[in-house]
Amino acid sequence: MNYFELYGIEESFDADQALVKHKFYELSKLYHPDFYINEPEEKQQEILELSTLNNKAYQVLSDKRKTTEYILKLHGLVGEGEKHQLPPEFLMDMMDVNEALMELEFEPDTEKLAEIRSQVEEKMKELETEFKSLSGRYASESSKDEILQQILDLWHRQKYLLRIKDSLSKFVA
Repeated sequence: MNYFELYGIEESFDADQALVKHKFYELSKLYHPDFYINEPEEKQQEILELSTLNNKAYQVLSDKRKTTEYILKLHGLVGEGEKHQLPPEFLMDMMDVNEALMELEFEPDTEKLAEIRSQVEEKMKELETEFKSLSGRYASESSKDEILQQILDLWHRQKYLLRIKDSLSKFVA
């Protein structure tokens, strides 16, 4: 049973957060281990597993990045050792950013650092806008494979940018 089935909601990148929270609390009460203390060991174990599943489902479905990764995993698009080829133009842009970061290590420049941060933030916003468009179409399209491939590409680019943002955070502005 996947997390969407557990919560009785449609698979979506934009799950209704109020509904997710409501289902979490509802199932937390239903599967609370303390209510099954007098049950046989097998039943207690089953309830504990359902309680754990509920907690994991809430952690994933209440975080957009985790939800995206979860859906991609459900469809077999993300896995251990999986290699994804990023678009060449994106890689060229990121190579320029990485070179600028290396230069900053040797020659700190607060203006250049601010410029790079701004560039990365702008790219993140572009990807987020594209993601919102695709995730909105995902809910209404009957053929989801092409959209999932595009979302997979966006997800990898976002991960790449998040690593760069992490590198940027190590510089003192």
